[in-house]
Amino acid sequence: MFKKISLFLLRIGLGVMFLLAGYAKLSDSNWSAAGYISGSKVFTGFYFWLLSPNVLPTINFLNEWGLTLIGAALILGVFVRFASFFGLLLMILYYLPIYPPAHGLVDEHIIYSAAFLVLMAFGAGEILTLSTWLQTRLHPMWHKWVD
Repeated sequence: MFKKISLFLLRIGLGVMFLLAGYAKLSDSNWSAAGYISGSKVFTGFYFWLLSPNVLPTINFLNEWGLTLIGAALILGVFVRFASFFGLLLMILYYLPIYPPAHGLVDEHIIYSAAFLVLMAFGAGEILTLSTWLQTRLHPMWHKWVD
């Protein structure tokens, strides 16, 4: 029971954090990922390509809506593995431009990445979720798409 409660709280906590981060970016018409990306220390060619005028608007859109949708999926408990995978990918993409972090190799992006791995590995999408509720009311294959 303690494991289930812990996974539930981790999922909800990450979900709220990501949903609010996405909402903050969506509600600020001046927000852009350019400031963060321009400080890249590694893979500079890739990250500076992301800054190009024809790519940056797409990166901003994906960032804003990615954070928001990852957060919503975690809170609701639908597509948890899918959302966790993209949360992990996003955290790696956030980590690389600042590598190595000022305060050591492990920073919040690594901790969030580990948390997403835990959600994926231990089936957090099966604990107190909208997905579980929908399984009992919809097609029996539903869980294969949303866990």
